[in-house]
Amino acid sequence: PSVKPLDLSKGEADIAIRITKAEPDETLICRKISTAKWSMFGAQSYADKLGLPRSVESLQNHRFVTFQNDAVPPYLHDWLSQHVAPEQIIMSFSELELMKAAIRAGHGLGLVNLRVAATDKALIECFGPIEELSRQNLILISPEAWRRPEVKEFTKFFAPRYAATFR
Repeated sequence: PSVKPLDLSKGEADIAIRITKAEPDETLICRKISTAKWSMFGAQSYADKLGLPRSVESLQNHRFVTFQNDAVPPYLHDWLSQHVAPEQIIMSFSELELMKAAIRAGHGLGLVNLRVAATDKALIECFGPIEELSRQNLILISPEAWRRPEVKEFTKFFAPRYAATFR
């Protein structure tokens, strides 16, 4: 697993799962699985001290943690930077799990994928989903890989099961 987008057409991987706003390379085999959505989340310890915002308009007087990784488009960080003052962002992480750990620990609020947050009972949704952050969740396969029987079998097995987790 990697957050870095690998080039399927160059054989860096056979199959990729991508969350993207851009239309995929038309030379790749593509299946849309779902629409990924994000909301603002905090922890109970944070809520006990500072409360939780209930809208984008109520983000003032709150602290935030964010995700920034050179291999990933910065749309989550950029959105946050457009809605809060720079001094409100108290920590930035290059790993999503570290950012979620900081939210769970009550250090600040952060943007988390709704599907990911659904399995983490320590995260409390403040408001959302934030529609402008929505992205397509896609399975992409290189045509060369698709010609191999084991890739077709894996896809036949995996794709419907993965899609079912989003229903």
